[in-house]
Amino acid sequence: MGLKKQIRFLHKWLGLISGLIVFIISITGCIFCFHDEIKDITRKEWRLVEPQNKPFMFASVLQEKAKEILPDYKQSMVSFYGKNRSVIVYTYSGTENRYLYFNPYTGKHLKTEDPETDFFIIVEYIHLYLLLPDYIGKHIIGGATIIFILLLISGIIQWWPKKKKDLKRSLSVKWSAKWRRVNYDWHNTSGFYISIVAAVMAITGLTFTYEWVGDGIYKTFNFGGDKALETKTPIIDTTTFEYNTSAAIDRALYQTMKKNPEAEMFYVMIPQKKGDIINTGAYPHTLRYDHQSNYYFHPYHGELLQSQTFDKKSLGLQVVEMNYGIHTGQILDLPGKIIAFIVSLIAAALPVTGFVIWYGRRNKSCKKIKIKA
Repeated sequence: MGLKKQIRFLHKWLGLISGLIVFIISITGCIFCFHDEIKDITRKEWRLVEPQNKPFMFASVLQEKAKEILPDYKQSMVSFYGKNRSVIVYTYSGTENRYLYFNPYTGKHLKTEDPETDFFIIVEYIHLYLLLPDYIGKHIIGGATIIFILLLISGIIQWWPKKKKDLKRSLSVKWSAKWRRVNYDWHNTSGFYISIVAAVMAITGLTFTYEWVGDGIYKTFNFGGDKALETKTPIIDTTTFEYNTSAAIDRALYQTMKKNPEAEMFYVMIPQKKGDIINTGAYPHTLRYDHQSNYYFHPYHGELLQSQTFDKKSLGLQVVEMNYGIHTGQILDLPGKIIAFIVSLIAAALPVTGFVIWYGRRNKSCKKIKIKA
């Protein structure tokens, strides 16, 4: 076998092995791209509020309201998503989670949401785990994603024209040809056009499965270093004070908002056990999880212990924390999501068109054998 024949053989069987999983990953990613925009239209009664010229309610007050509604659930986080959006108190009990939506100005309870019944969260879990236990599903997804990256590389090697004069023909689809030729051209050209963006989306997607991928990205952009050391949170002496107070949570969030007056989205993590510190974060843009600044406060008196503003973080950590935005396209707002949608849709079509090519050649070979017999 020549090199190209070996690569074609590898490309064919890797595609057949991973095709169905790649299709599922791609089509669910495609569906998930505009989940925020769709939910803002279909669920605006509890996701959107009338902006008011007054401060938000204290996080501790919203925490108490959540306790009254779901007394058997613990509160893990309070998130403020913007002046025209509801605030969410995230709660849990055992393996169950509930999201409680409140008006941030009045504290009125708007909705209690069960994420296990939410269409887009189910789509996300299919995308991440195939709805299997995470310790099983993530490895199937991760393996298929690695194979997809290899398919992109081997596909480009096969596509690459031998002569420069054939380049123009390789970059287009001969629409006037028979449908099998159109399918073949579409598979090759569309795979080439999306290859770079699809590879970036695949690599950033792998960080949700394998921690070493995120560590690798961190070290690549920092030319080494230790991510765990840079993201290490302060440790406090728990023997000198009692468990956290509501005032500390409110003070921590107030200081975070004061330090980031231009930010649109904030969260405060509620300590769950003795010794846990209060963690807060600020994001410049609503529903965009990048360029975040993080702060750590004492759980008793709310004193600032450590701050990590985005501009002070290393380049590697900045890139790692922008991973979700890059993967989903949201880092470029609506144009980025449109690009992610189109690339995901084409990526979902590649296993289908590839299977058609394989099936057509297989049938053709079988017919030749029958004729010879």
